[in-house]
This record gives sequence, C-alpha cells and structure tokens, in this order.
Amino acid sequence: MLVRSLTLATLLAVTSPLFAADSDAPLAKELGKARPLVIIAPSTADPTLRGLNKALEDPAIQAAFKERSLVLYSVAKMVGKREDKNLEQQTTMALIRELKLGASAGTKVILVGKDGERHMLKDDATGEPIDPQAILKAVDELPASEKAVTAPEPVAAAPEAKGKDSKPAKPVKPAKPAAPPKPLED
Repeated sequence: MLVRSLTLATLLAVTSPLFAADSDAPLAKELGKARPLVIIAPSTADPTLRGLNKALEDPAIQAAFKERSLVLYSVAKMVGKREDKNLEQQTTMALIRELKLGASAGTKVILVGKDGERHMLKDDATGEPIDPQAILKAVDELPASEKAVTAPEPVAAAPEAKGKDSKPAKPVKPAKPAAPPKPLED
C-alpha cells in the first residue's frame, strides 16, 4: 500500500507542471504571435478605455494597430473583452492573474511584447485618456530582439521516402490483448 501511495505521489509531482502549463491563459496564447495591449479600468465609462475605443474607430489607427500586431484586451467591472468580443469569466480571471498586478483604484494600460515582456504605459487614477500615438511609439521603441520573435511553428511529421525498389508494406496483424494483471497482495 505504501508503494502505491509513493508511486501516485511521484506521478502527480511529475505531471502537475505539465497540466499547469496547458492553461487557458490568454496572454500565453498570444506569445510570439501578437502584442496584447491590456487595459484594466474600474468601469466601462473610464475615459482611457472610451478614448481608445473611439480612436480605434479611425481606419488609419486600426491599420497602424494591425501593422504592429496589437491586440486589445480590456477588463472593466470584471468583464473582459478581446477585440470587442466578450471573454469567458474564467479567461478574464486568468488574464488578471497572469498580469500579477496589485490592487489599485486607477486605470492600468499594459503593453505585452511578443516575447512576453510587460511594459506599463499608464498606472494612475487621473482619468486622462491615453494617446494612441503614444502606444504606437512605445511599440516602435521595443528592442530589436522583441521584434524578431515569431511564433514557434508546429513540426510536421516527415513523409517516408520511397525508393524505386521499395514495395508497399504488408498490413500488420493486431496484437493479442494483454492478460489482465493479477491482484497485488499486501
């Protein structure tokens, strides 16, 4: 019985990090693909959030955001959105946990690079809107190493090379099922 308990404990210790890495954290999914711009506001009427949403209605600013691979995440009153599409509550909470921000009454604007580096663009309660040009300038000033980061491409299985003399393989017979294990005696 002790051996079984130790085996189970060892198995859990080894596999727990694997399950934790396969989480639903939205910023981890964007890593190497896009630059998330996260706005955490106390309400939907926040001037920073409303000003940025209004500025994004301009086609020139939209094009500049797309050119720089920016993705807008917003959280207001614990309701999260990605590009004006609602996120599930669990995903919103994962986003907040992933940023590891302390409690504050003001609005926070965070730029996350493709490499996962976080840059705080605004953290105050003044209520002044942030200029979209300031965001674009912050992206342009990112280090060259961050701009070179790309998403890892999935590795495809290499097809088997056939020679001129190779014959098609015979189908393999299925193996006999294994006999059930004998019960252990403790």
